[in-house]
Amino acid sequence: MSAHHTETPVHAPLPLRTIGDIRAALRSGRGFPGDQESFEADLQHALESSSETDLNAVAAVIVDYRGRIRFYQDPDFDVSVQEGIDLTAHLKQEAQDR
Repeated sequence: MSAHHTETPVHAPLPLRTIGDIRAALRSGRGFPGDQESFEADLQHALESSSETDLNAVAAVIVDYRGRIRFYQDPDFDVSVQEGIDLTAHLKQEAQDR
């Protein structure tokens, strides 16, 4: 007798190793609304403000948007956001009832 799994399959994380990978993911809608344009603007600003020996600002932009893409793709993300919205609404209602 074999066991049937009813869990949703977990997708492998996107290979977000390069700026091209991040751009491709954002172009395909795998980020938050507006992230594609914001990424390009933030990256450009980081490049313009960095010296040739200090690219920490560029690396920070890459790490930030890689994280955003991964958060957005996490199947539990929507549930967590909804829980936060529900909790906020509940707390606001309690405050009004006082």
